[in-house]
Amino acid sequence: MWAFLVLLGAAAVSAYPNNLAFDGHMVFRVILQNEGQVEIINSLASKMQVDFWQPDYVTLVKPKMQVDFRVEADKVFEVEHLLKENKVEYRVLINNLKTALDAQFDSKARSTSHSYEKYNTWEKIAAWTEDITAQNPDLVSRSVIGETYEGRPMYLLKLGKSGTNKKAIFMDCGFHAREWISPAFCQWFVKEAVETYGKDNVMTRLLNNLDFYVLPVLNIDGYVYTWTNDRMWRKTRSKNSGSFCIGTDPNRNFDAGWCSIGASRRPCDSTYCGSAPESEKETKALADFIREHLSTIKAYLTIHSYSQLLLFPYSYTYKYPESYEELNSIASAAAKQLATLYNTEYTYGPGATTIYPAAGGSDDWAYDQGIKYSFTFELRDTGYYGFLLPESQIKPTCEETLLAVKYIANYVLDHLY
Repeated sequence: MWAFLVLLGAAAVSAYPNNLAFDGHMVFRVILQNEGQVEIINSLASKMQVDFWQPDYVTLVKPKMQVDFRVEADKVFEVEHLLKENKVEYRVLINNLKTALDAQFDSKARSTSHSYEKYNTWEKIAAWTEDITAQNPDLVSRSVIGETYEGRPMYLLKLGKSGTNKKAIFMDCGFHAREWISPAFCQWFVKEAVETYGKDNVMTRLLNNLDFYVLPVLNIDGYVYTWTNDRMWRKTRSKNSGSFCIGTDPNRNFDAGWCSIGASRRPCDSTYCGSAPESEKETKALADFIREHLSTIKAYLTIHSYSQLLLFPYSYTYKYPESYEELNSIASAAAKQLATLYNTEYTYGPGATTIYPAAGGSDDWAYDQGIKYSFTFELRDTGYYGFLLPESQIKPTCEETLLAVKYIANYVLDHLY
């Protein structure tokens, strides 16, 4: 596949393996006014395959909510007819998914090797973890915290100057396979750390006094699958006993109100919580690592897309966390920092009340383990491109997100506990 790309260069973009399958697929945004209109979306989802982008599951749909969903080409007419007939306010966000898929690859960087301004395959990311470590031996080390269901090593990078009794911040990317901008940010963060250490005062102070554990991709099998088979895949790739359906939603698989709300017990659903908490090798590896380093890890950051949100616990309950006031003020200040660069507006608050309830998330789990500074980022955009953010937006997205992450990290350093 990639040798083929080298030969054809830019012309090969539309030969990306699964784009043709999405020809004619549409993404709709509906604004639901009342319970009757919610029912229409429920009945739609019960009789055809609807891929919910926002919120990520049909049971979370409620009145006054903006809902983004994808339908297949042969269902578009039926869906439009139903929406019009029932006077549901809607607009088409993406007219043809294939066109949007092709348009992601709009980076001017023409390199066939790893690039911080392009979406990289897992093979390129894995090789990059080795290279960046070899090039920066006094700042970066690499370890393997486990392996995925399909047997891929889960690489973790540790950034920081060596020192004694250092506290740490843990950051992961790539929970949901289709959220490609997420792993792009973890790579960007590492690049910025090694390139600006000794030049940027804040980054230098952070790396001198803290360690950063960065997991570039958690759901590696799913990420690979989005490159080879189905760009819209979300879950892991594990087999489920008694079902033909594959995969579990890793961000519903943690022991934090597990499967109680905003998650599904049906293996075919996109928010399937798994057969038990930490049933997935990937989530178990992450949880084991954090448990082993609980005395040093003081903040947990998990990077998702899309919606431009900065969330903190809880998502599995509407109850506010004990540290609500402090977390809310950090989120507010971090969102302000982020907006200084390109005026990108982020909404912030506890997960359940800010977007929707969802049990089994890693941020809630980390918080309940005693990691007070626990945040989820939902990166760009607000739905125009959704999961298909063009490569030309990688740089600005990562630059602005870095400001918020540095703000949080600096705050943590000043408020160690």
